[in-house]
Amino acid sequence: MAIASDPNRSKWVLALTSLGFFMAMMDAMIVTTASTAIRTEFQISVRSLQWALNAYNITIAAVLLVGVILGERWGRRRIYILGLLVFTLGSVFCALATNINGLILARVVEGLGASVMTPMSMAILTHTLPASQRGRALGIWSGIGGLALIVGPSLGGLIVAQFTWQWIFWINVPIGLLAICLSGRYLPESHGQSEPVNLIDNGLMVGVSTGLIWALSATTSGSGLDQLKWPLLIGLISLAGGGWFIYRQAHEAAPMIPLTFFREKRFTGGNLATACLYGSMYGVVFFLPQYLQTRQGATALTAGLELLPWTGTLVVVAPFAGQAVDRFGEQRIATLGLLFQGIGYLFIAGFVQKPYAWIVLPLMLAGVGLSMAGPALQKAVIGSVPHLAIGKAAGIYNVFRLLGGALGTAIAVVSFYQLSGQSFASGFQVTMIVTAGLSLLGMVWSR
Repeated sequence: MAIASDPNRSKWVLALTSLGFFMAMMDAMIVTTASTAIRTEFQISVRSLQWALNAYNITIAAVLLVGVILGERWGRRRIYILGLLVFTLGSVFCALATNINGLILARVVEGLGASVMTPMSMAILTHTLPASQRGRALGIWSGIGGLALIVGPSLGGLIVAQFTWQWIFWINVPIGLLAICLSGRYLPESHGQSEPVNLIDNGLMVGVSTGLIWALSATTSGSGLDQLKWPLLIGLISLAGGGWFIYRQAHEAAPMIPLTFFREKRFTGGNLATACLYGSMYGVVFFLPQYLQTRQGATALTAGLELLPWTGTLVVVAPFAGQAVDRFGEQRIATLGLLFQGIGYLFIAGFVQKPYAWIVLPLMLAGVGLSMAGPALQKAVIGSVPHLAIGKAAGIYNVFRLLGGALGTAIAVVSFYQLSGQSFASGFQVTMIVTAGLSLLGMVWSR
């Protein structure tokens, strides 16, 4: 459906699809500065708290490809609106949660909605707008999603400082309901190529990813054989399930994740480097606001503002990073970005006992690295597959990004408990060194 002749309708399509993307991205970040308040109210450990973040990311990663298939078959607008509804209901459940288990389950519901909001918003925008408007619109759409990474922690800190942490979820409700009503009125319906929905494969992806990350996280509860037998058993079962999933993908006519893509070095290396890049970033974003509040004495609002030298670089560097990728190539820019991020985190580890001013420049360096490596790796992955396979390649890229983030958070928590002393500062220092190593590890695959 071409709508170039109706500029007002074009603006509605861009605004509504960008809003859904922004909401999905925002909820991955806004909870970070509220983490200390949640941990204090529920009287829980850092190990339990991580699932308030990981449950959301794992759910999106595991269900994202199925959401794409459902949208292509049943209608992109219909599934997008359904995603908004589920996300809004999940936000209500999060706000009403009275313990960490209830919050985790509610975050899963939120993740189910967000898993279709991002791909469907992009698909609706791409399909609806004519080619002459598409590039600029996608640039705005991506920029608004990136804005969520910047303002999310600060907004979360502001809400917690002025109200309570529950309001970071209540704020989604009126926005979500308004988006549902306007989307039904202004977004056109469209369909794509219909593929069968394989519930077994999706179930395996959910079970394997959750099982592996839970097993890794549970190793922090003790070191004796009796205490580790369940994590080891669940880990082995999850690995076996992963093997079965790979076997099924190799023998199915329409696999969720075509293994033939991984024969291309750029595709495999780009996705693995992406997992390291965002695993490192999510491990830091989980702990850094807690460190600023626990060790530096910052309020939730101040902690959110103190993250701006890190997240704010996305606005400044991202446009230049795109030009640099075109000029110097994805591999060089991605490798340099991973290096900058890793070095930035190492400097922060060295300045743990120093005032906040000492970590401003390292935060900026790490932000520059993330801003460089992110678009470079995305371009490498998308550019390594045939044009008709771009949609599925983009979905796989996001799966690696989100599961890498969840795994990075789990590794950071394990490091915090197992490799450090008793104080939060020493645990944070070890965590920063480990997350830096994860970023530097990505350089192995980015070259």
